[in-house]
Amino acid sequence: MKPPAASRRQFLAQAAGIVAGAGLLAPHAGGSTRAADAKPRSPNERLGIGAIGMRYQGTVITLKAQQYGEVRAVCDVDRHVRDQAQASFGSTPKAYEDYRELLADKRVDVVMIGTPDHWHAKMAIDACRAGKDVYVEKPLTLTIDEGKLLRKVAQETGRVVQVGSWQRSDHRFRAAVEMVRQGRLGKLQRVDIVLDKHPTGGPFERRPVPGNLNWDLWLGQAPAVPYIPERCHYTFRWWYEYAGGKMTDWGAHHLDIGQWAIGSQPVEIESRANVPRVADGYNVPIDYEATYRYANGVVMTVKDEGRNGILFTGDAGRIFVSRGSLSGKPVEQLAADPLPRQDFKLYDFDNLERPERVGKLDAIVNHMGNFFDCVASRRQPLSDVESQHRSATTCHLGNISMRLGRPLRWDPETEDFVDDAEANALLTREQRKGYEVV
Repeated sequence: MKPPAASRRQFLAQAAGIVAGAGLLAPHAGGSTRAADAKPRSPNERLGIGAIGMRYQGTVITLKAQQYGEVRAVCDVDRHVRDQAQASFGSTPKAYEDYRELLADKRVDVVMIGTPDHWHAKMAIDACRAGKDVYVEKPLTLTIDEGKLLRKVAQETGRVVQVGSWQRSDHRFRAAVEMVRQGRLGKLQRVDIVLDKHPTGGPFERRPVPGNLNWDLWLGQAPAVPYIPERCHYTFRWWYEYAGGKMTDWGAHHLDIGQWAIGSQPVEIESRANVPRVADGYNVPIDYEATYRYANGVVMTVKDEGRNGILFTGDAGRIFVSRGSLSGKPVEQLAADPLPRQDFKLYDFDNLERPERVGKLDAIVNHMGNFFDCVASRRQPLSDVESQHRSATTCHLGNISMRLGRPLRWDPETEDFVDDAEANALLTREQRKGYEVV
């Protein structure tokens, strides 16, 4: 999301702040070791952090990582963003235009990736092969096949990869999923998700490439096209060439939480949407909705109208969770029948002594802490490659169905469409020479 209209200094102070979240469940009484509790290292012992993609979100996650190491390198293809980022960190990091030079920097142990979506998988793969642990923003991939490859590379290299699906570390969302999986709603029947509507626009004006921007490197694997400001920076989200619209932008959060609660994989997808056909204009599907049927019988719907959030319905109750609330009769019943945090079962390596945090900037504190815990322990993090590849896949399945305009059948074991060559052709995309994801 765009930063608020404030000075850079004010924004950095706000992003670096830590605000304690309100507690909903009983605290964990046990003890555990975490990175933040460890004895501080000397400057020569601290982990070296390299950050790639330094606009708003890239800076947010790098600030949250800074308490666990020293920011030694920053990278951005926009010189103005790069220079601003370099000046923002007291450790005076080295600045790079090309991320491959940052990955070759031996002072860097851990990499933060906050670039546009079409770069996530390739940079994460290259970082793993360079021997770096990785915190990469969501959605994890541009295509389903990218996720398959990244999973293979992460396994082969043994690197720790945490995806920035921070709602898993937000206490409201985590509590909602725990309640569903532990039967507080009875047998789960359906999940109804509301995202937001897409902006529309275009045709936009083609302009000369600004002198501060390496446009070819920004495009990466995507087709070479004339520079249009609306293709770049925040609004890249509404172009199919670089992203997947709200289905991957918000969906990588909400569909991930819904699927985490369902505990299964989709086998059928049907949808409706309008795909804009405006030259030099936004082209992700609009006026969209999708219905997924899961192997365990649960139905999940995704719409662009209504109250943003997730409604879980079971045969014994329902709850609604969003970034602002967790409500429903089963939630009210927690007063008489609490669900202690030490009884959380969804993840076997998480420090439940951390404060219960809610909201983006606050929840990322715990999400980043979980990542660095796992860097130290070599365990799988909360938003690991497998779960986030599967969540991104579900988002991509909806978009593929919308683009084809028909229902699809999916085999989650083989990870391809059933008897559908046209749909299977969309598991990947043509990539520009020199920028292939391999």
